[in-house]
Parts: sequence; structure tokens; C-alpha cells
Amino acid sequence: MWAIAFIGAGSAFVESTLGQIYKVKQNGEYRGGPAYYIEKGMGVKWFAVLFAISALLAMSLLMPGIQSNSIALGLENAFGLNVWITATGLVILLALIIFGGVKRIVKVAQYVVPFMAIAYILLSLVIVAANISELPGVFALIFRSAFGLDSAFGGIIGMAVSWGVKRGVYSNEAGQGTGPHAAAAAEVSHPAKQGLVQAFSVYIDTLLVCSATAFMILFTGSYNTEAPDGSFIVNNLNGVEAGPAYTQAAIESVIPGFGAGFVAIALFFFAFTTIMAYYYIAETNVAYLTRGRENKVAMFILKIVLLFATFWGAVKTAGLAWALGDVGLGIMVWLNMIAIVILAKPALKALKDYEQQRKQGLDPVFNSEKLGIKNAEYWEEEYKPQNENVS
Repeated sequence: MWAIAFIGAGSAFVESTLGQIYKVKQNGEYRGGPAYYIEKGMGVKWFAVLFAISALLAMSLLMPGIQSNSIALGLENAFGLNVWITATGLVILLALIIFGGVKRIVKVAQYVVPFMAIAYILLSLVIVAANISELPGVFALIFRSAFGLDSAFGGIIGMAVSWGVKRGVYSNEAGQGTGPHAAAAAEVSHPAKQGLVQAFSVYIDTLLVCSATAFMILFTGSYNTEAPDGSFIVNNLNGVEAGPAYTQAAIESVIPGFGAGFVAIALFFFAFTTIMAYYYIAETNVAYLTRGRENKVAMFILKIVLLFATFWGAVKTAGLAWALGDVGLGIMVWLNMIAIVILAKPALKALKDYEQQRKQGLDPVFNSEKLGIKNAEYWEEEYKPQNENVS
């Protein structure tokens, strides 16, 4: 996951910068993402439609279940709350928000997520500090296991790479094609600004938040290691299924009576706001497929499907939820990575232009025509007076 974060920062920059370059304004909302830059940048509409359909399927049906499943397991472990009750509560709360509009989604997320992320990282530092003597052993375990140097894990380096890539891409969204949808909604004077923000977010997510979770679990020994045949090589938690229970047990070992509840609440906010983001991404792709025309029937169906997937995921096993999520993620990553490799040039032009203006002491402003970037309709129209001054 650490390795893929460094690679992913580059792909996150490219895709999010492209999202900004080729974004449009429809019905007062900024819209953008892979479907838009594939059509406008590559000129291949059928490929753009294919991505939009894939993203719509993944975001509304295949991936929400991972988030709701994590919430349900966390609340069940912490408070003994039945998963069916959690599923029902999630659907009711989510329905109140998504039927209220995209702006409400953004407003809820922007206040909750940063606060919980900071609190989560600070708590992880407390857990690590309380077990600091384990530091050499933990890093030795990480590298021995990753490179198959431990006899217990011999021959699984390929599996380590596979899991690291899948979970790394899942956690930081780099190259996945989801980030550009949110990036396109931002108001900036130059696309590279948002691209750099998205690249930096990869490091925050994987190197800080994900590492915080890993360290809490490893420093306290709150994990199990399962062999391919289903038996446990290491069984520290008596066969507890992988999921939030590991992190809850880690915190409980240092702060009894606090860990399970804190993780359940933090996980609720992280996962719930992610489901809201999924809805926004799915909605954006519906808007692309309907060419920005208001289609109340399509939007209503989308909301019902997402609510169903959220409920269904919460009451199913974690293994099934992750399997479906991996399918949805895999389809999007392959289609998007093909596109951003082909379209990297406009993003790199934007970066070079941004850096040149910064060196001149300017607040960079984007002039798509000057850079020879075509079909950047938003920038050609919205910033035309500024572009003329810059040129």
C-alpha cells in the first residue's frame, strides 16, 4: 500500500487535473470525471459511455455494500446492535440526505470527515506510544511478510503485491476514476491546483490514516493470520473475522471500554460520507448519460438502487461485500487507467504552465487555448476575459 501510494499520487494528479480541464457546468452544477475527459480529450464517445455505465453500476450497486457492511460490523462489535437494525437506520438516514440534494451531501461531509480523521490519527499515536518498544519488531514483520522472508509466509509475495495494490487503490482512489468527479466540482483558477491537492490527499490517506490503522493493529498484536486452507497461522483474536474488530481490539488493549465505541463511531462517519460520495459520482454519470437534461425518473431509480445496495451490504458477510466491491473497482480502474495514459499530455502541460506562472510570482490562471488544449469548454467561456489578459 505504501508503494502504490507513491505511484498513485501521479495518477491522481493526472486524472483530477483532467477532470478540471474538461469539466462542464450543467444546471448550475459543475460536472466532470472520466466520462467527460474521455469524450472531450480522446474523442471516443463509446468509451466514455462505457465508463459512465461502469461507474454507475459500481457506485450505485457494487461498492456501497462494503461501507455499510463495515458500519454494521463495527456497531455490532461495539454496542451489540443487530445488523438489520443498522441497515434500516442507514437507509433512512441516507434517504433523507440524498433526496435533499448534492449541496447537502457536501455540507455534511466537509465538517465531519476532517474532524474524525484528525481524532483517529491522534488516537493512533497514543496507541503506538504506549507500545513503542514493539517498533523494531513491527517494521521487521512488515518487510519480512511483504517479501516472503518469513518461513510462515513463504511464496506469497505475489499475494502481498496483489492485496497491497487492491487495498491501496481502494483506500486512496488514485487511478480509480472516482476522484476526478469531486475534483471537477471544485472552483479553482487553474486545473493543476486541484490536481496537486488530489495527489497530496493520497499521501494523507494511505501514509497517515491507513498506516495509523495498521500500526495500531500490529503494535498491539490484534490480528489473525489465515492460511490459504482456512487455518490460522497466527490466531491472536481467536479467529475473529477480518474487519473493524481488529482495530477495536487494538484500542481496547490500551484504553479499555473506549476503543470499540470510538472505532464504530469513526467508521460510521468515514464510511457513511463515502456512500454519500458514491451517490454524487453515480449522479454525475447519470447527468453525463442524459447530457445534462433533468431526468427525474433516472435519478429516482439511482437513489432506490443505492439504498438497496446499502441495506443488502450491511446484512451480508464482509467477504461477499468486498468481493463485489473489488469487481466494481476493477472495472473502473482498468477503463480509467487506459484513458489517463493516453490523455496524460494535457495534464502535464497544465502542470508545466502552473509551475511557470508560480515562478513569476503569479496566482496561476488557466488559458487552454494558449496551451493548445481543445474542447476545454468551461475554461474557454468562463475565464475568457482573464485568459485574454494572460495571453
